Amino acid sequence: MKENNNLIQIPRGKSFYKKLMAFIGPAYLVSVGYMDPGNWATDIAGGSRFGYKLIWVILMSNIMAIFFQTLCARLGIITGKDLAQACRSHYNKTVNYILWILCEIAIIATDIAEVLGTAIGLNLIFNLPLVYGVIITGFDTLLLLFLDKLGIRKMEAFIIGLIAIIGISFFMEIIISKPDYHGIALGFIPTLPNKDALFIAIGIIGATIMPHNLYLHSSIVQTRNIERTEDGLKQAVKFNNIDSLVALNLAFLVNAAILILAASVFHKSGNYGVDDILKAHKLLEPILGNTLAPILFGVALIAAGQSSTITGTYAGQIVMEGFIHLRVQPWVRRLITRILAIIPSILTIIYFGDSATGELLILSQVILSLQLGFALVPLIHFVSSKDLMKDFVISRKAQILAWILSILIIYLNVKLVIEALGEWMSNGSLKSIEYLPITICILLGILLIYIILEPIIHGTGNRNVIDIHGDILFPEINKIKPYTKIALALDFSKNDKDILSHAVNFCSKDSNLILIHIVESVSANIYGTKANDIESKQDIERLNIYVKKLKSLGFENVISEIGYGKAEKSLAEIVKKHSADLLIFGTHGHHGISDILFGTITDKVKHKLSIPILIAK
Repeated sequence: MKENNNLIQIPRGKSFYKKLMAFIGPAYLVSVGYMDPGNWATDIAGGSRFGYKLIWVILMSNIMAIFFQTLCARLGIITGKDLAQACRSHYNKTVNYILWILCEIAIIATDIAEVLGTAIGLNLIFNLPLVYGVIITGFDTLLLLFLDKLGIRKMEAFIIGLIAIIGISFFMEIIISKPDYHGIALGFIPTLPNKDALFIAIGIIGATIMPHNLYLHSSIVQTRNIERTEDGLKQAVKFNNIDSLVALNLAFLVNAAILILAASVFHKSGNYGVDDILKAHKLLEPILGNTLAPILFGVALIAAGQSSTITGTYAGQIVMEGFIHLRVQPWVRRLITRILAIIPSILTIIYFGDSATGELLILSQVILSLQLGFALVPLIHFVSSKDLMKDFVISRKAQILAWILSILIIYLNVKLVIEALGEWMSNGSLKSIEYLPITICILLGILLIYIILEPIIHGTGNRNVIDIHGDILFPEINKIKPYTKIALALDFSKNDKDILSHAVNFCSKDSNLILIHIVESVSANIYGTKANDIESKQDIERLNIYVKKLKSLGFENVISEIGYGKAEKSLAEIVKKHSADLLIFGTHGHHGISDILFGTITDKVKHKLSIPILIAK
């Protein structure tokens, strides 16, 4: 990020408003995912088929979302770990890889909704064929790069602007459609007319409580510079709960507006089969007799698709780093995810036609719902653990409620899967290809049982050390001709041995050594020097160990500097700050496609500095 000082310091005064403003933010980034085009598809299908009868499902889903998002915030604040890191600490390597794959599937399913939503929006406004619209969405990677360079403040302003467009558009459409307010009130009474309503209801739950949002929220709440005292932690939990309550209720209003629009326009006019966005748009003008309504619909749809892109990218980084300790550049991460979403979208349009996009959108939300249990169960175990949460473990009542809600979600998903398998079997003998999803469902069921029972049997304590850089080992020092004054770019890998060996042997005991490490986590990229995540803390501790070890070897003039965010920018600034006359890098050990995936900074840094740079081998 361009701006590194974006985080508001937590005020020490007693002003409730000022403290609240300092904590507001994370839940609004999370709420973006609750307004994506996948929600539109399920809400439109529910409103057109069943009128206002499924509004209660949106309300229930929103209440559940608020509850589970507050648990995520609590986990991140108290433990200093996001949900993926907590899983990494507890479960074995195989389970973590499977959970990571499931997260990636959920993120791709979300991205499919964003791809189709944006493509449909372009089709509605500019009459652009859906296939071309899908291909164009691949270029939103450039948008991410542009916003990333502008900084988090401008990025947040851009997202808020898109959310405002969505809200204003639907507010105007509700006024035009003149809904039945008595019918809306009755829609809050729980009822499921048939099994088709169950399918839509599960899709709504999947579109509302999104698995990747659980991982995202538990990470970004760590960016506030809170006091690690009992009062400081209590304050952070309280204000983050308020943040979640307000932001997600705004998302509820948007989702409810979409269903109300579909019910008041399509269901009321007898168009019960409007189950996708394209049909909805085509019927808005002839039914309402208003040309503005379909235009607002298309504009809001594009805004919804684009507003979810950035947070989806950060969530992908978080689960990749948390589960398997793999870090790639954000734009590469974005491009890979987008390609995996574009391929099934294009194939669906080519082979099944434009009308099939609505079914694909709803299916993507059902996939999200099916994955929810694998995120919710570990979350409940961790926030219920006295070992992990200490005095901030959730109450017994909250634990019971969490398990009831998660069991409800799992039950609905199991019911849906059994009904789908039953339909296949009722059509005659199963085809060979259909044994694959059955086998996958059975294996996933076994995995779910495992992650439910394993922490109960063995406890929820941390078993694995969470450190993306590996074990702390001070490299062996080799004798090399001494030098003078040196800045060392350390990355806590085997490269440090060569860097330290050259530095120690080049300089005298009176020379200055500046040990530099740049934290490149998601939090560091977003919040710069105010990042307070677990990786930042571990890196500071590790660098201090290096300083102490060098001083024990007789080098008294050793200092350390931690940088945050863009490595080339932070490194150059630190080197200039200390007027270093030599900078030593280690070799990165990769080339070709690996350079694209993991990035290189040597060439970028040398253009920012006028001092010699040594690549130690």
